[in-house]
This record gives sequence, structure tokens and C-alpha cells, in this order.
Amino acid sequence: MTRSILLGPPGSGKGTQAQRLANLYQIPHISTGDLLREAVANETELGKKAKEYMDSGNLVPDETILGMVRDRLDQPDAKAGWILDGFPRSVSQAEFLDKLLQEISQELDIAINLDVPDDIVVSRMLGRGRADDNEETIRRRLEVYREQTAPTIDYYSDRDKLVSVDGDRDVDEVTAALQAAIAS
Repeated sequence: MTRSILLGPPGSGKGTQAQRLANLYQIPHISTGDLLREAVANETELGKKAKEYMDSGNLVPDETILGMVRDRLDQPDAKAGWILDGFPRSVSQAEFLDKLLQEISQELDIAINLDVPDDIVVSRMLGRGRADDNEETIRRRLEVYREQTAPTIDYYSDRDKLVSVDGDRDVDEVTAALQAAIAS
């Protein structure tokens, strides 16, 4: 099976592609956003902590996210493989993931960067019609991505784990390219 990370800017199609690959490979698609919503809904200890931050408009701190990822990767269905979407978001989170995988005797197979030009990302996100998706907000999210998350691309490249895939094409073509990257 595969243990993969999908990297890329917001609006690059990570969620869509992660779900497609999870279905194809019959492994869990692990999204930190979904983990947060689920933990809050189930009122777990981590969920209660996360809710306090979310309700006050603050980012959920790394240690809470990391605890959720640790719990999720330790579940039986994740033993055979998984696809992480939205995590790691920083080099420190990537380093944590490396240590965690070592602790639970798993290894990352591949980090795939969905490469999509900013103008395409902006156009895609404006097309979603979400209330918080205006051009200024989207461009700010891209800046934050470049500052905080993009360095993880170099982190995985330096470890010979990174493959970049052109995400600016038909959804099926991107899925096929991702499958080829995972198979190589």
C-alpha cells in the first residue's frame, strides 16, 4: 500500500485527489480539517481543546493537531496505508511526523506536490462561491501558504521523498499522474 502526503496550495485539488486515491487504494484519507470537526463533534478531550481555540477565532495549536494525527495514524485501518491531506503544514510538523512514524514503525513512501499556478488557484477558489473566498482573502491565504507550508516541499525534496505533479489539468489526468507517482 502507500503512505502518502499531498502538498500544494489551497485550491490545488488536494482534498478531491486524496479522496479519489483513498477510494482506489482502499486506505484512509486523513484530513486534519475533518479530524478537527470530528473531534469537536464527538467532544473528545482534544476536540474540546480545539473548540476553545476555534470559537475564539484562533488557530488550533500544533500540539493539539499533532495529538489528533497521532491518534488517527494509530488506528487499525491506517496500518496498511493512508493519505494525509492538509498536514504537515510546516517544517516543524513534518519533523514531528517523521518522529511519529518512527515510533509507530511506519514509513512515509512519498510526498506529492500538486503544482498549480496562483492565478488558476484564485480562479478555482472564486468559482466555489464560498462567502470567505474573495480575491484578497485567497491571495492572503496563498501568501501564508508560501511562508509557512511551501518550505515543507524543500524538506521532502531534501529527503528524496518529493514528486511534483502538474495539478492544472483534468481531474482524471491528475489522478492518473498521482497513481503513476505512487507506483514509481
